[in-house]
Amino acid sequence: MLFTYGRFLSQQLVNTVTSDKLLYKLVSGFVKYQMFICYFLYIAGFMWFILTLKKKMYKYQFSQYAWTHMILLMVFAQSSFTVANIFEGIFWFLLPASLIVINDIAAYFFGFFFGKTPLIKLSPKKTWEGFIGASVTTMLSAFVLANIMGRFQWLTCPRKDLSTGWLSLRPWILIYKKQSTNGHFPWKEIPILPVQWHALALGLFASIIAPFGGFFASGFKRAFKIKDFGDSIPGHGGITDRMDCQMVMAVFAYIYYQSFVRPQDFTVEMILEQILKNLSFQEQQVLYEQLGK
Repeated sequence: MLFTYGRFLSQQLVNTVTSDKLLYKLVSGFVKYQMFICYFLYIAGFMWFILTLKKKMYKYQFSQYAWTHMILLMVFAQSSFTVANIFEGIFWFLLPASLIVINDIAAYFFGFFFGKTPLIKLSPKKTWEGFIGASVTTMLSAFVLANIMGRFQWLTCPRKDLSTGWLSLRPWILIYKKQSTNGHFPWKEIPILPVQWHALALGLFASIIAPFGGFFASGFKRAFKIKDFGDSIPGHGGITDRMDCQMVMAVFAYIYYQSFVRPQDFTVEMILEQILKNLSFQEQQVLYEQLGK
């Protein structure tokens, strides 16, 4: 957790404490050596595991060790991408999460009313009719929801620190600016946000690939002959049962944003971030004095 969440939140933490010299030094030092600290904490746990191995318990202990790593990979590592998406703008958390919910609900209703052809053996109740109907519904919903959510600044603005103040859009975020696209009739214009085209990619992933997270969970439960991962939600299992597809979607949303939405060229803001992250307080003062000359 320290490694995965710290990796995404380190810069926001540094930006939050820049006004306090002592705290800034402590946080900057932690951020700089975070990977080193996390690695040796892991090695300490690894050594403790080896030292506590007991005869006739090897199989059980190694199975628990494997389970721990699987949970870290499948839950904590993937959920950290959800946190990262929130800091890039709540839009990039709320839209993907909403699309998964819409796809799940649409698949149920289309399958219930029109389902005849089985989709996959792992989930006998899943049908091709439900899968296709849910895919179309999710794609349309993605296009419409992106237009609605993209109009609200508090949903689209990224957060660069851990404060709770007002947000303002960066100059380079143009995907939320309105564009007019002529409709079929010359007297009508349909306002389109560029982010809506990106939303279609999210909708396509939520429709076709994200459901395999649910199939994986179904196969996993069948392998261990359990119905649900938990019982905290009556009739639906536990939280993990509801989050199987969300985890896959969160990772894709983050990778997609970083690859196709976030600009790759350097801006003044990005350079300043690197200065804060890599230069000591004294080095920053020297740089400030040199720029002043």
